Amino acid sequence: MPDKQNTLPVRGIEPYQPADGEEYMSDAQLEHFDKLLNAWKRQLQEEVERTVSHMRDDANNYADPADRATQEEEFALELRTRDRERKLIRKIDQTLERIRKDDYGFCDQCGVEIGLRRLEARPTATLCVDCKTLEEIREKQRVA
Repeated sequence: MPDKQNTLPVRGIEPYQPADGEEYMSDAQLEHFDKLLNAWKRQLQEEVERTVSHMRDDANNYADPADRATQEEEFALELRTRDRERKLIRKIDQTLERIRKDDYGFCDQCGVEIGLRRLEARPTATLCVDCKTLEEIREKQRVA
């Protein structure tokens, strides 16, 4: 899973460089994000497969309760991580559908362009920076 410091969820796919005067969400841009999202999805699915294999291969019935508890905690942590990634795969699928419907790159709340830089950092973004900021402020107010 990519960390928040990394601006690209998938290594090897360079950020899109629009040509001068290029229309926002042109066919080339949509193709770039489709490629990026599909590569990210494949990467996450490979992680799921590795986890299943690891858990199957490393599952031991330790006699020592502490060893058994350590292994169970390790497996539980891996499963929580994979569950987050499973949810992310679902969000990637929804985003790919938005690309297919030509509804990608625009804020769900206000309709303005989300922006290429924000989409490179978070390709599944559905809100522009301003609307996301307001949503986070409202969320903090509900919790407080």
